[in-house]
Amino acid sequence: MMSLGLRARFLLLTVASMVTVWAVEAAEDGASTEPAKEARPPGWVDEARVIAAGEAEPGSWLAHGQTYDELRFSTLTQINRDTVGILGLAWVKNLDNRFRQQSTPLVIDGVMYFTDPWSVAYAVDAKTGEEIWRFDPETDRNSMRYSCCGGPANRGMAAYKGKLYFATFDARLVAVDQATGEKIWDVDTTHYPTNNPYTITGAPRAVHGKVFIGQSSSEFGLRGHLSAYDADTGELAWRFFTVPGDPTKPFEHPELEEAAKTWSGEWWKLGGGGTVWHSIVYDAKFDQLLFGTGNGAPWPRKIRSPGGGDNLFLGGVMSVNANTGRMNWFYQMTPADNWDFNACQDIALLDMEVDGKIRSVLLQGPKNGFFYVLDRENGELLRANPYVRLNWATHIDMETGRPVEDPEMAYDEKAQWVLPSNAGGHSWQAMAVDPDRGIAYLPVQDMAAWYGLPQSFLDTGEFELDPNRMSLGVDMRPHEGAPPRPEASGYLKAFDPLTGEEVWSVERDTPYNGGALATAGGLVFQGDAAGQLAAYDADDGALLWEYDTQGNTPASPITYAIDGEQYLAVLVGRAWQHEESDGRLMVFKLGAEKGEVTAEQIGAADIPEPPPLTAREEDIGRGELLYNRTCVGCHGIGAVATINADLRMMSGETHERFQDIVRGGVLADKGMLSFAAAVTAEEAEMIRQYVISQALKARAAPAEEGERRRRGRGRGRN
Repeated sequence: MMSLGLRARFLLLTVASMVTVWAVEAAEDGASTEPAKEARPPGWVDEARVIAAGEAEPGSWLAHGQTYDELRFSTLTQINRDTVGILGLAWVKNLDNRFRQQSTPLVIDGVMYFTDPWSVAYAVDAKTGEEIWRFDPETDRNSMRYSCCGGPANRGMAAYKGKLYFATFDARLVAVDQATGEKIWDVDTTHYPTNNPYTITGAPRAVHGKVFIGQSSSEFGLRGHLSAYDADTGELAWRFFTVPGDPTKPFEHPELEEAAKTWSGEWWKLGGGGTVWHSIVYDAKFDQLLFGTGNGAPWPRKIRSPGGGDNLFLGGVMSVNANTGRMNWFYQMTPADNWDFNACQDIALLDMEVDGKIRSVLLQGPKNGFFYVLDRENGELLRANPYVRLNWATHIDMETGRPVEDPEMAYDEKAQWVLPSNAGGHSWQAMAVDPDRGIAYLPVQDMAAWYGLPQSFLDTGEFELDPNRMSLGVDMRPHEGAPPRPEASGYLKAFDPLTGEEVWSVERDTPYNGGALATAGGLVFQGDAAGQLAAYDADDGALLWEYDTQGNTPASPITYAIDGEQYLAVLVGRAWQHEESDGRLMVFKLGAEKGEVTAEQIGAADIPEPPPLTAREEDIGRGELLYNRTCVGCHGIGAVATINADLRMMSGETHERFQDIVRGGVLADKGMLSFAAAVTAEEAEMIRQYVISQALKARAAPAEEGERRRRGRGRGRN
């Protein structure tokens, strides 16, 4: 076998109709998993410590998903079915912003490390909440104009050999000293020299002396890639592009030459997409890096790749050698993705019995609505079962590994309600997996979205990117006479990945809810968009404990132990019904009695009477289109917010200042930047008129509006 662990020859694993698994043969010589014998300094995290942590130190949370396996399953049992009833608030740390708090904290030797939405890094005493240090990377606030989905966000950091690594929303990767928070290095992760709309929301991973990170923002016409940087210097070690560039120019790495054969037209002029915006997992057993690849850009394949093709490497799970970045194998969940069905959702690793044989598998529930079990060694498909309502495909053909699509749902000629929606049946909010039971606890989003090609494209056959706005390539506005939107719901589901059976499910108050944490104490924890943090019995889903955080809890809780006490921690952000709620870190333990956090509540009945509606119907329609291209990511579909400010709540004074706010940037210090480059004064007024129309509708039907809020119609993506 070759000493580098890879053969130079690519193998295409073919079955009928081009199965979407690519592979190169890997050597048997993997990285050693033996724990280091020498003593480590306090806070030191390396490969050996993380590999051993599951058994050696269950009270720590050393990596994003606790360990490299990313199961989010804790063996701690002090908080259990019998004791959870006396779980109380131990301490709270308030944060200086009201955006989405999506970070998963780390807990290492009694210190908790986490990030806030603007990528500010914190170190606090995990027992008391006392701040040890904070570091502000001074993220460019103008980067928020490139948010697709609710403003700035950051999902956490990686600890490795005395350093902490985290990304910024303006697409930098930063290393700081773990003990002091002092900056060590700071690098730009993009490959475009100017006019760069890349953002980063995901957490990096660190192993083998390298730090790995991807980017977000396919919706702005970008080309995805995963990059590896030297952990000590920040120097770029390698970069893997997920879609090919201009085929008249040399390809950056050999995999792209084969991938280009699966594209058509001039896709590179539109970006192509495929951003690696969330899941990156190190598989120590096979010394490989596994990561999910993003959706196409623009979304419709008829625009992006009009001559057909599977569009590799969109919408799948990629395996590369962690040292070299060369591909081992690739499995594509959604060939020629047409619905924003990326596969960037969390990946969990475990060994489980499949068909009478112990297999090393990965589990993933991507956005397309099917739950996959793959062999980690070669990418072989072992199971694919639906976990949510879907209509874009009937099933996965286990012979070819491909979905069997319903051609009506392609929306080439006729717009449709498609299940699941572009938000996905499951998104970045992490599942938890009990390795002993073989059960996944999955946050599920059961919603539909309206997909249609833009009328301008249908009329002309042409599509142009707008550098200042999202360029989705779809019209998501139901036309007059369209069937009603299917009812939406959200729930926590206990799911058997092998049989596809639902063990139990619990419906939550909104479709967009938080990630899960499972424990050996027989509990599953999850928060929701309405602020309820709950503990359920892992056996049957019975509600055992609930706490009103008065905020939004999209990230997974974590648990840890110090001095014989088990703690539960979760980051909480702003929620629509708590207008004045700041972000905060909330930590619980048994018997604590700190009390409740209070914040002002608002509701549908509080929508003030707006100014008169003066626009013509066609201008209101134009305003809706502009709103959907410019504002929907932060302020919600239909102007119904779930996290950020609800524009229907604007006072008369705010209406008078609308131009100054939207184009003048007078509220930039509060996170509302100037959009003068994206909308003209006339267009801003059309948007305002559309918001007025939505406020009038809500005031006319407050009961229905309350239900729409409860169902959470805002966008919930990357």
